[in-house]
Amino acid sequence: MKKHPKTFHSLSELHKAMGLPVPMHPLVSIINYGEAVFEAQDFEQGIVLDFYKISFKTSFNGKIKYGHGFYDFEEGGMSFVSPGQLLKMQEEEADYSGMSLHIHPDFIRPYSLNTNIKQYGFFSYTASEGLYLSDKEKETILGVYTNIQDELRERIDNFSQDVIISQIELLLNYSNRFYNRQFITRKAVNNDVLAQLETLLNAYFNDEKALLNGLPTVTFVAEELKLSPRYLSDLLRNLCGQNTQQFIHDKLIEKAKEYIAKGTFSIAEIAYKLGFEHPQSFNKLFKKKTNATPVEFQQSIHKN
Repeated sequence: MKKHPKTFHSLSELHKAMGLPVPMHPLVSIINYGEAVFEAQDFEQGIVLDFYKISFKTSFNGKIKYGHGFYDFEEGGMSFVSPGQLLKMQEEEADYSGMSLHIHPDFIRPYSLNTNIKQYGFFSYTASEGLYLSDKEKETILGVYTNIQDELRERIDNFSQDVIISQIELLLNYSNRFYNRQFITRKAVNNDVLAQLETLLNAYFNDEKALLNGLPTVTFVAEELKLSPRYLSDLLRNLCGQNTQQFIHDKLIEKAKEYIAKGTFSIAEIAYKLGFEHPQSFNKLFKKKTNATPVEFQQSIHKN
């Protein structure tokens, strides 16, 4: 009989499975991995949480499989999981230290965070795109976790939820800042990704794959580069001020101009070669990107 991932609908279920006491608050909790007792093989098919999970690993021996990639935590860092995402952990990967914050959607529902949390792109990153922290950043993150933990242990009152919400927002904003720093400090690696993307798109259009497969999608290029679509777009925005869709469109227009300049194909033929089902769609995009229709661009070349 095929085993399925274990789904945890409540924080209490998760605490029980980890050999921990009932959480002090039913909708938000912090688990210290050093206190957890569980058998990793019990979750070899993976787990699915009906709540947010923000993990802070201070050290890690091994890797966690998350989606199609592995998260290497040897230096410690953070990962972010949204409700409904699959997380896998193998037996030999269970040796790590740190803590995780679990937030049920009902806890943030009355607050603006319920909407704003969707704006934090790192909840859509794969585990291999985790946040790697400097020692100073680790201290900052640990301080926020400690504040939340203290609030849960000592001060549950009419103000507790407001205070914890503000700490969660602080944690997310720090994470946003540190991810931006990571994009900058890892520019050599990121420039390699940019070069690979350039090569991928050039080959796609030069080999006329677009004629057979249609326009290259964000999902397609992200998978080819072994990145999540959201991470790739955030990386490109940091490097060149464009998201992935805009980058693809720019490369497409470059190729279109090349075809038009050669004068070998009609505008309709160029549209089909670039992956458009309808020439009108190509004309619309070309005009949007260049302020001229393909025909107008063609005429301007001939005038020169």
